[in-house]
Amino acid sequence: MSGVVRLDTRTKVLLVLAATFVTCLVVGDILGGKLVQGTVFGHVFTLTVGMIPFPVTFLLTDLLNEFYGRRAARTVTLIAFVMAVLTYAFIYLAAALPFAPFTFGAGWKGVNEASFANVFLGSQRMIIASLTAFLVAQFVDIAIFHALKQRTSGKMLWLRATGSTVVSQLVDTAVINVIAWAGLMSFDQMVNVMISSYIAKVGIALALTPALYGGHAVVERSLGLRPVVIGADGEPIEAPAST
Repeated sequence: MSGVVRLDTRTKVLLVLAATFVTCLVVGDILGGKLVQGTVFGHVFTLTVGMIPFPVTFLLTDLLNEFYGRRAARTVTLIAFVMAVLTYAFIYLAAALPFAPFTFGAGWKGVNEASFANVFLGSQRMIIASLTAFLVAQFVDIAIFHALKQRTSGKMLWLRATGSTVVSQLVDTAVINVIAWAGLMSFDQMVNVMISSYIAKVGIALALTPALYGGHAVVERSLGLRPVVIGADGEPIEAPAST
């Protein structure tokens, strides 16, 4: 049939990675209001349950950078950022609409105004902190991953994946906590949250290294796509194969 657009494998994989990336970011932001606490080796960790989907974005960013290059990774990052802003816009629009009168009755067991506000209308300061930290840290991650890939001639995937995450998540942790908690927490409390979050993020990143190699193998061997080859000028010099 004329006029039908047929997507090749490389484009399909890009769509899947981008869609999953956006989903993890948006869901992580929505879940972020719940904090959990635990003790490991005598240290009390305070974390948000947004840490469940967020680490997946580390893995996806590395795969995007590896197989599509830094421009594609940046583009997906910007798309995810815009989709997160759009999500909050819809949430605030929904919140502005008045609840049905019967939902204010004592016998109503469904979602009421107070519960909706508690779940969805979190601190605007936290939203700004989260989105700002995400955007800054993602660009740092992409730049470092790309630089390490160029420096090592595409070897040592673990080094560029771990190295970029260690630095970018330090930036992410500092930015989000300073914006969100400065003036609301004591310095000691803020530092404790920063340390807990950063250790958790780095630990998860290291734990995800086998998953990164697994994803790399699936994309390269099973789907037949080759990583982008980077030239001396930092730009791709070889067009990866697609089917």
